[in-house]
Amino acid sequence: MTFSFGKAVAIAALGVVAMTAQAEARDQIRIVGSSTVFPFATVVAENFGKTTGFKTPVIESTGSGGGLKLFCQGVGTEHPDITNASRRIKKSEVELCASNGVTDITEIKIGFDGIVLANAKASETYKLSRKDIFLALAKEVPVDGKLVANPYTKWSEINPDLPDTEIEVLGPPPTSGTRDAFVELVMEVGAEEIPFLKDLAKSDKDKFKQVFGSMREDGKFIEAGENDNLIVQKLEANPSALGIFGFSFLDQNADKVHGSVIEGNAPTFDAIADGSYPVSRSLFFYMKNAHVGVIPGMKEFVAEFTSEKAAGQEGYLTDKGLIPLPEADLEKYRTAGEQLTNLSL
Repeated sequence: MTFSFGKAVAIAALGVVAMTAQAEARDQIRIVGSSTVFPFATVVAENFGKTTGFKTPVIESTGSGGGLKLFCQGVGTEHPDITNASRRIKKSEVELCASNGVTDITEIKIGFDGIVLANAKASETYKLSRKDIFLALAKEVPVDGKLVANPYTKWSEINPDLPDTEIEVLGPPPTSGTRDAFVELVMEVGAEEIPFLKDLAKSDKDKFKQVFGSMREDGKFIEAGENDNLIVQKLEANPSALGIFGFSFLDQNADKVHGSVIEGNAPTFDAIADGSYPVSRSLFFYMKNAHVGVIPGMKEFVAEFTSEKAAGQEGYLTDKGLIPLPEADLEKYRTAGEQLTNLSL
């Protein structure tokens, strides 16, 4: 069987036509990723749809890890254009992207957020250290010089100054950027405050990482999915429980829940902005540069998100709980969006 040059050209031409038709089939930006960034992206998308000639982007809350996995699957209109993340992209995720042809990515930092441990307004405010939280939530803890399955059932067993109530904490799943940041900023730091585990960190880093990264599976820590609004509802229904989520959800539900004081600092806008609240992290989104010019409005959407009126010191996103970047940093990421600056870790 022969395969002529003419046939090859014809098939290639058909492929180009098919790709063009596919590109024309989607005229809305598709965004996936972080549940924490979701409400900020939604407000920007709604404003963008109202004030420009472009359609309102479609946004799906999948969690940071889930969003990056979808984003990195390939280039083409069947794949997302942008993914939101409540942590920075990992080296392994950049490598996954590259293996699927996603090589040109622009990173945009939009601001900061705090991670809170909140409970119903009807209950007392907890005053916790990161060591307290680690001992309450870790799957294994040191007792009498050896690691054992977590024996603590009440907060008062960990610290007599804490309430004599059952430990019950609703938190995000492993696919969530909030979970990643909570493990790094709370569980790891809390573990390092225990001499036995501080020594373990020096002698066996992998085991130490396993200890601070593994949450209880005995019902004291409950994975509540990617829907932070659902956690707030469950806290209202169960005043003895606490929930882990971003500051923006605390801010939007201040009539229903309040945040725990951690290391002597309450989770407030000013405390997160000045760094005194210890559990804070940066928020990002990532844009697939190969889709710019194929999907209408991508650069314009990024310009709206990074504009002074949206993400600036007095921008409308601050009303939703976003802690803004310093002006020089916002300008840096605005320029990166305009110039499609390629990600560099």
